[in-house]
Amino acid sequence: MIMVRWIVGAVVFLFLLVVSLKNSDPVKLWFFGWGPWEAPLILVLLIVFAIGVTAGLLVGAVRAARLKRQLNRLRRDHARHLAASPAPPADAR
Repeated sequence: MIMVRWIVGAVVFLFLLVVSLKNSDPVKLWFFGWGPWEAPLILVLLIVFAIGVTAGLLVGAVRAARLKRQLNRLRRDHARHLAASPAPPADAR
């Protein structure tokens, strides 16, 4: 299984390398009121990909923190409920 993982990783790396070498033409980006910015297409794609990954990780981290707080609150409520309920008798036969 580890060998398959390395082979797939090498194939993906080579594919991305070929795509990046074929897409090295400069592109112009126009921002709001700023002049044109020229950069290779692969650099622009890499920057956009990195921004997307960062945004996805931030959203995931916020959701995980919210779920962790909710789980802690439910555990506290459950512990209070167990402490408040009377214990069953030991000889309940």
